[in-house]
Amino acid sequence: MEKGIYTLVLRLEADMDLEVGSLGPVHFRAGYYAYTGSARGPGGLARVKRHLSVMEGTNSTRRWHIDRLLPHSTLVEVVATKTEEDLECPIARKIGERLSFVERFGCTDCRCPSHLHFSRDREEILAAVRSAHAQISRSDGGTSSEARR
Repeated sequence: MEKGIYTLVLRLEADMDLEVGSLGPVHFRAGYYAYTGSARGPGGLARVKRHLSVMEGTNSTRRWHIDRLLPHSTLVEVVATKTEEDLECPIARKIGERLSFVERFGCTDCRCPSHLHFSRDREEILAAVRSAHAQISRSDGGTSSEARR
């Protein structure tokens, strides 16, 4: 399986409070979220399929912060950059230049402010995510692609 960096664009229908591991209780506003993660391990971009199985309820394992939000969300789009390089943080930071974020979400192993970004506007979040992947992958030589659900 190819390796890379991905961003899941999700929709949350209603405000909600969730317990998120070491972060404790987190308030999520209704709207759109972009979660950026790395799939450079042995399974590569198959990690996205794992996230979808958590979202659909066929996988009950809750390993990462995003696993707490997925069952309450619907998938809007997956944007992936095929690369061997560690571009997770640069892509998350680039998205964060345009969107607000949930503090420390998905980034306990780095110094980023967050890997989960928020917008009330679908087109705004999609533009920010697509642009970040295109800009960062272009500088790295990776290839960016989008998949809609």
